[in-house]
Amino acid sequence: MPGSEKTRRLPCYHFSMDASYPWTSANILSMDLSYPVGKFDFKATVAPESRPQLIEEIAAVPARYRDAVRGLDDGQLNTPYRPDGWTVRQVVHHVADSHMNAYIRFRLALTEDSPIIKPYEQAKWAELRDAKTAPVEVSLELIDGLHQRWVELLRSLSDADFDRTFRHPELGLVRLDTNLALYAWHGRHHLAHITGLRDRMGWK
Repeated sequence: MPGSEKTRRLPCYHFSMDASYPWTSANILSMDLSYPVGKFDFKATVAPESRPQLIEEIAAVPARYRDAVRGLDDGQLNTPYRPDGWTVRQVVHHVADSHMNAYIRFRLALTEDSPIIKPYEQAKWAELRDAKTAPVEVSLELIDGLHQRWVELLRSLSDADFDRTFRHPELGLVRLDTNLALYAWHGRHHLAHITGLRDRMGWK
């Protein structure tokens, strides 16, 4: 789930807190670089009337991520969005990984009775060679096609469909409307990691 990269280290990338870098100790204390849009509340009720907006947020993810990384060179893509955090490149590949899993969970819950889903080790996935070196365009294209399918599915669902659940080994039963809200948040969450870094670094 989102945020489990919190305590990871990336020894292959050099990071220096010099005077020219915007992550001074004072700056770090004044902002939450891990959760710039806040943490997701799994206990919050998802009102039926909020679903169309949440679906539109998921529909907007491909374009927003393309805009977020537009013009970045390899050095910028290999910059961690916070000390000991993932690089921009890893964030983009993680979004593709995570949203593929989310899409499959929706389909499992729609076709089985509260299936037990298998979590994945997202921190370890982010350390695999493709996540650390592959061009971001590979995952941007994947996100394009994936979200087109996913949004078409989401727009077809009834109220009863959104009541359906899957069982997460750690979280217990998760309703599909909660999962919808989670992945709308997830898109904003990681997008803010990239756009926040661009703002702090003055990358135009």
